[in-house]
Amino acid sequence: MSRCFQTFDWYCMYCMLFYIDSPILFVVRQKQAVLSFQVPLILRGLYQRKYPYAHVGRTLCQPPTRSLTETQYFFVDVSTLSSLGTHYQLRISRVDSFTLHTDKKFSFTASPSQPQYFKYVFPDGVDTVIVKVNSEMTFPCSVMSIQDIQCPVYDLDNNVAFIGMYQTMTKTAAITVQRKDFPSNSFYVVVVVKTEDEACGGPLRFYPLRPDELIDAGNRSKTLDVVVSPAISCESLSQAGQRTSAPSNSTSMYVAGRSRQESLSSIEEDDYDTLADIDSDKNIVRTKKYLCVSDLARKDKRVLSKKYQIYFWNIATIGVFYALPVIQLVITYQTVVNVTGNQDICYYNFLCAHPLGNLSAFNNILSNLGYVMLGLLFLLIVLQRDVIHSRALDRNDLNALECGIPKHFGLFYAMGTALMMEGLLSACYHVCPNYTNFQFDTSFMYMIAGLCVLKLYQKRHPDINASAYTAYACLAAVIFFSVLGVVFGKGNMVFWIVFSVLHILATMLLSTQLYYMGRWRLDSGILRRIVYVIYTDCIRQCSGPMYISRQLITDIHCVVVFCLSRAAYGLLKTPNDFASYLLAIAICNLLLYFAFYIIMKLRSGERIQCMAMVCILFTAVVWGFALFFFFQGLSTWQKTPAESREHNRDCIVLSFFDDHDIWHFLSSIAMFGSFLVSVCLDLVKVIFSDESPFRLFGASEKTR
Repeated sequence: MSRCFQTFDWYCMYCMLFYIDSPILFVVRQKQAVLSFQVPLILRGLYQRKYPYAHVGRTLCQPPTRSLTETQYFFVDVSTLSSLGTHYQLRISRVDSFTLHTDKKFSFTASPSQPQYFKYVFPDGVDTVIVKVNSEMTFPCSVMSIQDIQCPVYDLDNNVAFIGMYQTMTKTAAITVQRKDFPSNSFYVVVVVKTEDEACGGPLRFYPLRPDELIDAGNRSKTLDVVVSPAISCESLSQAGQRTSAPSNSTSMYVAGRSRQESLSSIEEDDYDTLADIDSDKNIVRTKKYLCVSDLARKDKRVLSKKYQIYFWNIATIGVFYALPVIQLVITYQTVVNVTGNQDICYYNFLCAHPLGNLSAFNNILSNLGYVMLGLLFLLIVLQRDVIHSRALDRNDLNALECGIPKHFGLFYAMGTALMMEGLLSACYHVCPNYTNFQFDTSFMYMIAGLCVLKLYQKRHPDINASAYTAYACLAAVIFFSVLGVVFGKGNMVFWIVFSVLHILATMLLSTQLYYMGRWRLDSGILRRIVYVIYTDCIRQCSGPMYISRQLITDIHCVVVFCLSRAAYGLLKTPNDFASYLLAIAICNLLLYFAFYIIMKLRSGERIQCMAMVCILFTAVVWGFALFFFFQGLSTWQKTPAESREHNRDCIVLSFFDDHDIWHFLSSIAMFGSFLVSVCLDLVKVIFSDESPFRLFGASEKTR
């Protein structure tokens, strides 16, 4: 049978079948499109589960017309193979609110068998818009798709991902659309309700007992709101993009302009610790009346300076070889997103994701510029101090030769480089943030924390500080565990037990290294020596530790309070975000050691200068505000993309930057302030007395 309908606008066809055992095929023939479907409509889920829908509604696609008054026809062919009569209802209704208007909310209801789509036309002067779909209902899971104006429209669960851009959603979804991507200056907003909720983190229904069993889907209607709002203009984005090109030229200028007095190739790392009397002469007491830190530094200053310069060259090399594959990978991710249109691949804040070219969230990338610029500024500050100190040494300045903490700038250069690399890799991560590349955003955070600890330790122990190769090898092990935790740590109790045991052992070994100032050996006789110390100091006679300050602060506080409590938390809570958990451990270690450094400084009669105190207070305040914005949590890759979008929020600054961008700005300032604290903490002319209690720590400062 065939029926003909005359149409001047978009129409919606509703069909209801009263006898499910007699399927009917409907074929709608239009000028340039054919739409076919059967009633009941069978939609498949996971494991080939079948959900029948006896009530089906489809919006007919309008072919292009030459004028508004042009008459077009479409034909509806209805057929069935049933040998008996089949009763059905066919209703054609006009869609009065098919075109969406800017900044006007429109409410509608959709279901798996009754998808909805609407048309939006770019108004004059608007090149970029953001399409937001919201619902008060978390489930059923749905999909929001942006498609070009063409027929047919892919508006079913089994084909909505074929073309265009799409996102799964529970309560909210947002897609930024640019005029340049749609030659017709218009597009369709398609909303499809899925047959199952697993894609949005919902429960997995039971597996059918029989392969051909039909499952009642129940009521899966969902009420939604759609609104299309103008986004920031392309001109503003282009101006912001031009500003990002400036740092690269400046950074070339720095590498080319920096000069070194002599090559590092003449000194090998093996030559650093080969002084003939280094093992037998450590306990020699200087006979000078006043002892300076430079006197306590036994090794040659030239050798130590070269040793710490290796930190800079190693991290520069690591950064280059790490960044190249990272950039290649994220470009591939972004290409896949643009080609497939699957916006579930990347976990953006879609309510504030401004594109620039092929970059979907340029605002999150641009906000990382602060790390690069402030890292470069810190390098210039260190370079200035390095040049001034070198000139003082050349003219045999007494203060530069004998007073104060030995000046070695290699670790400072490494810290500034790490800050710049953190900005670059964080920008790469935000090209397409997801589960598989989260380590890009945190790797150099571990580096920064580790280098800051090493710099604090090196201030008072220049002779026995770890070599660059050992330090970076340990940091590589930390990053390796971070990757394992992200991949295998979620809900895996065996992994957490192994990690907690290794964490405790590593912390105990590090505390022993710090307590004995490196004068102990980890060999086959370590257990025998431990038993001997316990017997002589605890059983045979009760004697306290020789270095009380180090014992109380380093061993008890770090090992017992910190290590055991963090390990217990990991075993009991097993947090999903293992990388952030590991980073929190590194930051807590840094803060504890910084507090230890300050306490020992004050205990020895030293003073914290006004400039250092101002930097500490300023940095603490900025860190507080930064962490507030960090914990806002605008997206999370521990959940499904639809659940992650429930945390999305609108822009808060200049209609361009969101809470996470503010975290980028504030944290870069806070890190820069932390670096300045390490620079200015000991900017004072000092001299050492042989009666100073700080000898237990390794050196002491007293103002002349």
